Amino acid sequence: MLTRRQVIARSLLLAAALPARSGPLQAQAPLDQARPISRIAIGSCASQDVPQPIWARVIETRPDLMIFAGDNVYGDTVGGRAVTDDAQVIPVLSAAYAKAATVPEFMALRRAVPHLAIWDDHDYGLNDGGVEFRHKDASQKLFADFWQLPADDARRTRPGLYHADVFGPPGRRVQVILLDTRYFRSALKRSEQPRVPGRGVYISDDDAAKTMLGPQQWAWLETQLRAPADVRVMVSSIQVVAEGNTYERWANFPREQKRLYDLIATTRANGVLFVSGDRHFGSLYREASAGPYPLHEMTASGITHSWKTAAEEDARRLGAIYGELNFGTVEIDWPAANIALALRGADGAVARRHTLALADLAVRA
Repeated sequence: MLTRRQVIARSLLLAAALPARSGPLQAQAPLDQARPISRIAIGSCASQDVPQPIWARVIETRPDLMIFAGDNVYGDTVGGRAVTDDAQVIPVLSAAYAKAATVPEFMALRRAVPHLAIWDDHDYGLNDGGVEFRHKDASQKLFADFWQLPADDARRTRPGLYHADVFGPPGRRVQVILLDTRYFRSALKRSEQPRVPGRGVYISDDDAAKTMLGPQQWAWLETQLRAPADVRVMVSSIQVVAEGNTYERWANFPREQKRLYDLIATTRANGVLFVSGDRHFGSLYREASAGPYPLHEMTASGITHSWKTAAEEDARRLGAIYGELNFGTVEIDWPAANIALALRGADGAVARRHTLALADLAVRA
């Protein structure tokens, strides 16, 4: 049986061989911010070590934009075990990206569909990691290179990967806001109780000094929410509205969760929808009372592995959890003035769907 050091060494040797076989990253579909958007696809949790045929089904839905919502590679483990040798953290993450670039369906999607991406913990480089991750700047550079961010993109020079773009003309403006819930996030509070299988280990922390986004990102987000838009797709790698679990979630920092809801109200930002990943299942949520209008969330996860037996009570969830491989779509019917949130299975068929009117996402006078 191979030792842990031998497993890591073999992984790195494989990565070193990949660029010679695959060549540099291929050209990817350009973003066109003038183009109206009617369908956005969302996916997360894609291991480079597992086949990814579902991307072909994503392409078949003909999205105008693809959002990679985090865990786009698994670069913090080797052979299913966490990397504990500090000197190997960035080489292993780099190897994961190199291998992902050889997945044909994944690269076909990048060539065919304009896209945006944000990280979660496994492509950040530390499971459940936050501000304490000492390699976060090196990881950010790997991310920027892999996703071919322009040379003048702010994410290449300032801390954190938060970013926003607006697509389409007035009256059909879609703003996509990518939140970085890793780089600045304070340490989570762990339960002192023994861990229960199928349950997380974190509990709510009301410490006013704790932050999810950090001061700079909070100030930036306020500016974004004041910008004109008709629909705002806010991407958080971890769940925002869901509260029926003890894993990573915004509800671990209730002051920060409330701050987010209050900011939507004070900026009078119409049209906010949350999308998230992380959980290895698909689900839809609605929070009726915390925001200026009912706040909806779609969790779309995962592309290569899913939690088939997931079961948790959550009064905010709309319908049952979808525990199979899945991706999500946000479908905007501009003439009818409504939006459909849909979870789609590995065959591309709709498994869960919720439709709401654009008028339901408006701040009342």
